[in-house]
Amino acid sequence: MEYYNKLPVDPRVSVCLILDPMLATGGSATATAEILKRWGVTKIKFVGLIAAPEGIKAMQDAHPDIDIYVAAIDDHLNERAYIVPGLGDAGDRQFGTG
Repeated sequence: MEYYNKLPVDPRVSVCLILDPMLATGGSATATAEILKRWGVTKIKFVGLIAAPEGIKAMQDAHPDIDIYVAAIDDHLNERAYIVPGLGDAGDRQFGTG
């Protein structure tokens, strides 16, 4: 679900970075990449802290042209689509919810 998008009419950048603390399922990252590509960006990179193999595969399958940079690749996703061992939900950690 797209919550907010206030991009200028035309891109004026040569590279866009998708910044996300975790690449779990890859859903948010692939959707963001689609928005940026529709906007006209040709060079995109993903930068994150932790990724699951499932999220990396989803990103590579949907956008093989996007480089992925993460600090760590954890083992897998659990039944709630959380990275294992991971850090829990990034939003819950940041905002004290959950």
